Amino acid sequence: MTKANKVLFITQEITPYVPETEMSLTGRNLPQAIQERGKEIRTFMPKWGNINERRNQLHEVIRLSGMNLIIDDTDHPLIIKVASIQSARMQVYFIDNDDYFQNRLQTTDENGVEYEDNDARAIFYARGVLETVKKLRWCPDVIHCHGWMTALAPLYIKKAYKDEPSFRDTKVVFSLYESDFKQTFHPDFPNKLMLKGINKKDLTILKAPITHTTLCKLAVEYSDGVIQQSSNVDQAILDYAQSLGKPILNYQSPETFADACNSFYDKVAGDEQ
Repeated sequence: MTKANKVLFITQEITPYVPETEMSLTGRNLPQAIQERGKEIRTFMPKWGNINERRNQLHEVIRLSGMNLIIDDTDHPLIIKVASIQSARMQVYFIDNDDYFQNRLQTTDENGVEYEDNDARAIFYARGVLETVKKLRWCPDVIHCHGWMTALAPLYIKKAYKDEPSFRDTKVVFSLYESDFKQTFHPDFPNKLMLKGINKKDLTILKAPITHTTLCKLAVEYSDGVIQQSSNVDQAILDYAQSLGKPILNYQSPETFADACNSFYDKVAGDEQ
């Protein structure tokens, strides 16, 4: 059976860079556990504004930065930073941009109000990761996406980046969490998503109102496997994954999760679809 030797983690949160949550603890512990099981890993997260760069020793990777991504007819410079979690022998790459991440928190601002441009932030993050992996000339066997901020990566990998050497043979896994957002995305969100290789029919599921459920269904549609990460997730998304015949890894206890994920990666990598 084909094995997944290289795994890319596209993650929304990683502790100690942000406070401990179910997602940030998974973002911290799962890549280390998979690396300890013999796989080569790379890990990405957004450079949220509440990350202390000095304390966490982030520094810019000049050779990877400098590209502009056009979103909604506006240029947005892509800045790549990196830091190390020494105890895990693990590097973390950060996607940064003055408009979307600098001096701004995660899903909500200091008053708990969701950012109006969370949709554009998700577009920038997904594209920023994929462009950086291209520059690294790294070819992951499996890409594991965590959190709604990563939900556009499966679409881009399977459509806009499908002929890129880094992603030509990649399988995508999407994890479902209880964590979500409440505010619907702008009705013109599908237009902002458009890139060469993506057609309107590829976005059929994105009918207004575009909710967290809708966005995750899009991710599931273009993923090769789905993981129920939280004990309580939106059943409508799980039902959709089942209706499409996607391999699903059901909720696991913390004790068995890393081994179950490791085997699931190999299963998904070996599936001919």
